[in-house]
Amino acid sequence: MPSILPSRRGLLAGAAGIAGAALLSGCSDDGPPAAEPEVPLERRMRETAVRESGRLLERYDATSAAHPALAQRLAPLRASVAAHTAALADGGSPAPSRSAAAPSPSPSPVPSGAAAAAPPAPGASPVPAAAAEALTALADAERSLAEARTISLAGAPGELARMLASVAACGHVHAYLLTSTPGASS
Repeated sequence: MPSILPSRRGLLAGAAGIAGAALLSGCSDDGPPAAEPEVPLERRMRETAVRESGRLLERYDATSAAHPALAQRLAPLRASVAAHTAALADGGSPAPSRSAAAPSPSPSPVPSGAAAAAPPAPGASPVPAAAAEALTALADAERSLAEARTISLAGAPGELARMLASVAACGHVHAYLLTSTPGASS
């Protein structure tokens, strides 16, 4: 009666063939390994966050330039945004904006027409001529960016998600401080 079981030589040849096929298919250029997509995703998210923070810094600078009387009030908030920008930058590199030093306040008020003459940052909306409206517009920018960062938390890797959550919370505080009356008791 013939044997139905394969020979030892046949089993070894089949196993070697399967192993060889697995090795050859692993060497193909089908795409990057599964662990690599996280690194580019985090880098893209960080670069986007840094770019958005840079635009917010430009809004602070434009508002301070258009309303020098507000510069002292805006300085600590702007410095905080600059620190967030540096923290979000990959490797802690400096912020991609102008100096983090706050603009010096001017003792004289700005005439209403001078605020409208201040050039806005490219792609940014112009700074409103009235100081109260300028603060509201800046608060809206802070709030909008904070909400966008909160939404992006779902796709962010762990450490970046924690940082975005913290920066988003600060953005909401900034929005509140920009629209509250300084020195008023609640």
